[in-house]
Amino acid sequence: MVGIQEQRRPVGYAVQVLAVATCYYAAGRLGLLRRLTVEGAVFTPVYPSTGVALACLLVLGLGCWPGIALGAFFLVLSLGTPGPDVVGILVGSSAGPVCACLLLRRAGFRTDLGRLRDGLCLVFLGALAAMAVSATVDVITLVCAGKLDAANFWPIWLAWWVGDAMGVLLVTPVLLVLLGARRPPLTRWKETLALVVGAAVLVPVATGSTLSALFLVYPLLIWAALRFRLAGSMPCALFASVMATIAATDGTGAFTGLSHVEVMLKLQLFNGSLALTALLLSAVITEQRNTRLSIEEACQELAEALEHLSAHDHPAGRAPPRAGETRRPEDER
Repeated sequence: MVGIQEQRRPVGYAVQVLAVATCYYAAGRLGLLRRLTVEGAVFTPVYPSTGVALACLLVLGLGCWPGIALGAFFLVLSLGTPGPDVVGILVGSSAGPVCACLLLRRAGFRTDLGRLRDGLCLVFLGALAAMAVSATVDVITLVCAGKLDAANFWPIWLAWWVGDAMGVLLVTPVLLVLLGARRPPLTRWKETLALVVGAAVLVPVATGSTLSALFLVYPLLIWAALRFRLAGSMPCALFASVMATIAATDGTGAFTGLSHVEVMLKLQLFNGSLALTALLLSAVITEQRNTRLSIEEACQELAEALEHLSAHDHPAGRAPPRAGETRRPEDER
């Protein structure tokens, strides 16, 4: 039996790596369906592969990092014949999520995102700090390979960094929620249905209207966070971001008549504020709920302990003295 288990371990690890690579590649292809151009460079406003990679590292462990590199290689291969610069791209694509995982672990991050601290760590460590590593390595690699103009380094770097960060902020929480999801109570199916219908109607109207009505999404997002926490707010945020990205890349709705730079700025400001509102508001609500439940549980345990002590202080058949009444010595005999 020991020999069989030892033989299965490499096979299981290989399957895990291939699964991670497949998910990374599929997410990358979805992200590449909608692209923007900044200073001659093409980028994705939301790069979902970074979110998938970080979620895999947090759940499966750092040992699955070869799957990220393998998925990135096949993604580059699907875009054309790779050159020597592919090594730098693979390093940057792997280094960002790995750094994010290490930073989050060092900060005591919990994958249930049940504390405000977890939400802040994901924003500042997992998205903003770690994805700067990925963007820096990738853009420097392309500049050194002569595929990008060094004079446009910072605009391209900013667009690359924001796209990677949005992937972490919008995709990673959704995957973590799905992996830890439980069956919702049947008593709330009507409200769940109302939220789904509201999102399906309101979000396309808000993103497709030429009146710049993107702000209409936020009441829906707040409702989802208050009633369903992360399980409701993050899918709503991701759906709104996808619809806004479609409108931005098509140049329709709230993005009509804008330049490429203006479209990028407006879209990324909307995506960023959307992700922060959904993530941090849900984390605060979840933390308050957990605190309330802990206090209620502590009060229940204290009441049971006092009842237990009271029962031991007054033996059976002898009632405790009333208020203001003292027990005479002969009553004790």
